[in-house]
Amino acid sequence: MKKMTIAYIAHPIGGDVKNNIDKVIAICREINLNEPNVVPFVPYLSDLYALDDTIPEERERGIKNGLEVLDRNIVDEVRLYGDRISFGMRQECIRAFKNQIFVRPMTPETTKQLHNPEYL
Repeated sequence: MKKMTIAYIAHPIGGDVKNNIDKVIAICREINLNEPNVVPFVPYLSDLYALDDTIPEERERGIKNGLEVLDRNIVDEVRLYGDRISFGMRQECIRAFKNQIFVRPMTPETTKQLHNPEYL
C-alpha cells in the first residue's frame, strides 16, 4: 500500500475568520473526496475556535502552535491556498523551508508570491 502524504493546509485566516474557516473546511473536504492518498492536516483549526484572532497575543500563540507542528517534521508538504500569502502563512513557509518540507502553492496568487524572491 502506498504511503499517504500528510499535507499541512495553509490559508489566510485574519479578517473574515468565519468565512476563512469555512474555506479551509471546504479544502479539506475536497482533498478527502478527491485525493485518496493525501491526508489534509489543519492543526490550527482548533485554535481558531479556542483563541481570538483579533487579540495579537492570542493570534501569536496560534501561529506558534502551527510552527511547532512544522518543527516536528510530521508533514510531507505545506500547501498554500487563498488569494495571498498572509503573515502567518509566510511564517509557515519559512519554517517549512528550514525543515526541508516541500511547499506547494495551490492558487495563482500563492504561486506568484512564493516565486517572488523579495517575498520570502
